[in-house]
Amino acid sequence: MRTVRMLTAAALAAGGLLAGAGAAAADSPSASASPSGGAAGPTEAGTAFRTATPVKPGQRATAEASTGDYLYWVLPLDSGQRATVKASVKLPPAASRHAASTWRIDVYDGLRRRQACTYGAQSAAAAKDAASVELSCTLRTVRPGAEPWAHDPLPGSYYVRLTAAEVAKEDLGQPVRVEVSAETRDTGGAFAVDGALAQPLVPGITARLAAEAESGAAGSAGKDRPAAVGEPDGGWSGGRWSDRWVWTAAGGVLAALAGVFGYSVTRGRGRPPHVPPRG
Repeated sequence: MRTVRMLTAAALAAGGLLAGAGAAAADSPSASASPSGGAAGPTEAGTAFRTATPVKPGQRATAEASTGDYLYWVLPLDSGQRATVKASVKLPPAASRHAASTWRIDVYDGLRRRQACTYGAQSAAAAKDAASVELSCTLRTVRPGAEPWAHDPLPGSYYVRLTAAEVAKEDLGQPVRVEVSAETRDTGGAFAVDGALAQPLVPGITARLAAEAESGAAGSAGKDRPAAVGEPDGGWSGGRWSDRWVWTAAGGVLAALAGVFGYSVTRGRGRPPHVPPRG
């Protein structure tokens, strides 16, 4: 009976740990339904990878541009995050447009590899009389590490590019207003893998860290880094922790208790029957 009580208490404790991990995952922020739902962010966009405007997840970036421009933003994504990038383009008045247009949003990682969208309207057509067009791209979960030949998304800077893929020549140069936002969701340890990158895929991070080490300014690295690089509010995790550790620890505890219980049962069966002493 004492062994049964111990097993019951351990199971309840493990259940509490797992429930806490599940609650933490459930409390993580989810993707918003519209770009206008985020906090105010930058009011301009870059025109190339090098001039991409930094934006943080949860912010709403806006820009005034011309039809046919390539617009770029850059945001940091860390291990275990699944990002959804949304864009809304307010088109010129229908009376001034000559034909329908097609708009497209693409996302590139720190190595400028285009990342596939798992779902969402990555490309959308706008009729000649449409007032706006909505775009969305949900990326795969960012992994802490991957094989050199793999195309998995890795921690670092991610570039968002928005442009009109198909548009009439007569409509090029007409003014548009763009809103872009990115929301992230923490997927937890289900997508965790062994190993991690030494540094996130951020342009110039190796040279910058070397310069900081030489100057002894590593403690103020966060203040000296260029704004275009950016990083999560709590710094780069590098895949050090995930709720998979909780599941592993709970499984180890239950396995150990099951072993103790099995040993006590088999030992009890192997004992010789009790024979009372003769008087």
